Amino acid sequence: MAPRVVSVEADGGSRGNPGPAGYGAVVRDPETGEVLAERSESLGTATNNVAEYQGLIAGLTAAAELGAAEVDVRMDSKLVVEQMCGRWQIKHPGLRPLAAQAAALVGRFTAVRFSWIPREQNRHADALANAAMDAAAGRPAAAAAPARPAAAASPGRPAAAEPAGQPATGSDPATAPASWEPRPTFTATRLILVRHGETPYTEQRRYSGRGDVPLSERGRAQAQATGARVAELAPSVAAVLSSPLSRCTATAASIAGALGDVPVRTEDDLIECDFGQWEGRTFAEVRQQWPGEMDAWLASPRIAPPGGESFTHVAERASRVITGLLTAYPGETVVIVSHVSPIKLVLRDALAAGDGFLHRLFLDAAGISVLDMWPDGGVAVRTVNDTAHLAAL
Repeated sequence: MAPRVVSVEADGGSRGNPGPAGYGAVVRDPETGEVLAERSESLGTATNNVAEYQGLIAGLTAAAELGAAEVDVRMDSKLVVEQMCGRWQIKHPGLRPLAAQAAALVGRFTAVRFSWIPREQNRHADALANAAMDAAAGRPAAAAAPARPAAAASPGRPAAAEPAGQPATGSDPATAPASWEPRPTFTATRLILVRHGETPYTEQRRYSGRGDVPLSERGRAQAQATGARVAELAPSVAAVLSSPLSRCTATAASIAGALGDVPVRTEDDLIECDFGQWEGRTFAEVRQQWPGEMDAWLASPRIAPPGGESFTHVAERASRVITGLLTAYPGETVVIVSHVSPIKLVLRDALAAGDGFLHRLFLDAAGISVLDMWPDGGVAVRTVNDTAHLAAL
């Protein structure tokens, strides 16, 4: 008979943050303490927070496989617990897809309750995580994981009291390490973000979302100029990714040609926001016909246009792309050709800006933005909306 209620203890860590990483998860009968399932895995090189989320995902997956209806999740990561409860924002784009995956698993149960526990109460999962870190580092696994005093730290993980109300300093990769110092140990992945060239809708100030509006004559000239500029900025590019809409693929083709015919790969998650009933209408028409809906939309990224898509959902899509690129192209340069909304949302997160940023930043057609992202969570925004290459058009 499947257990109705189980407890999940999960942990993860890395030696070096980022460094050799792994996670552990234990599913127990909460009444008897019997271990019903164990999960652990080495992750190669990753951060503590990534490993902790992977431990949570593994624990929830094991609980679902056991057929449990309710889950009590116990973790010594204040960050993961508070973010999964919705009390702390998920600022770092690399964690958002993992949190979304965990949230999808939560939806499979009748109820899931999260609680933070001190590290000494999470020793079983911690031992599994440390064995996985040993394997990731190429070290022989320990014969047994001895009990540690309450103040002890796992190897490669800091021992720190985690206060109930505030995140520990440096616990979120979006804010740690906070420094202007160079990062000589790591090589950044450089992202060159390009908005597509002009279309007839751009010139007419119409909402242009999922409709496949082609480049105008001026837009095609902008795409050519943008290709030349990108080639100056990055003679060596590992990949060119594009929204599947033709205004982006045409812009991406011009860039790829200037780079020596680098292959262009389309990515559905880079598509523009779905503006629903506002598609193809001018900004003035929308303001006149949907004044209340527009005010609500401008006030919150969680609100979607009638029949459309919220910026929150667009941000989740864009974050998945960025996370995949950091894994697939570490230390390389990647060109992303997309639309206003996805690019703004990536820049919002990179700058740790508020939602008001979305309506204060203007991105020109064929404008270029450049940012660097390090594996330790560091981000440097180097250029926003560069249009110097369009001056002669």
